[in-house]
Amino acid sequence: METALECDVTTIFLLNSDIFNIKSLVDRIQAGSKSAFIHIDFVEGLGNDHKAVEYLAEFIKADGIISTRGNLIKHAKHMGMFTIQRFFLIDSLSYKTTIKQVQAVKPDMIEILPGVMPGVIKRICREVSIPVIAGGLIDSKQDIIEILKAGAIGASVGKASLWNL
Repeated sequence: METALECDVTTIFLLNSDIFNIKSLVDRIQAGSKSAFIHIDFVEGLGNDHKAVEYLAEFIKADGIISTRGNLIKHAKHMGMFTIQRFFLIDSLSYKTTIKQVQAVKPDMIEILPGVMPGVIKRICREVSIPVIAGGLIDSKQDIIEILKAGAIGASVGKASLWNL
């Protein structure tokens, strides 16, 4: 967290949090003039329902949420939150399901995992009109360059050495 707060990134994705520390984490991120996005599926002690979204919007005041669940993304959009829907692509069926979900749910942005599939990212960018980011298994500056060349607007990376590129 300290490294993320000190580097030049503008947005921090919280993937490891719980109901006891989420408020202080979001407050610290926002005090550092950065946006805090909470992966709602990973908040320990918080349900995966509409009340959880309302809690994050009204009490925690997160800038946005990340989720694989379309119903949570829709409700968060209704609450005025910025939304990122996460998709894991493992085969042609998951690819087709992703396209259908994006068209039905209409998140503000989508995240494609694993991110080291520039050919697939390029295809998705051609098929959807929503900004795409890529994440997962990104290990080098070259991976990020290939992701951006494929049409993604950014990469979500956990490796601190890649945050200040």
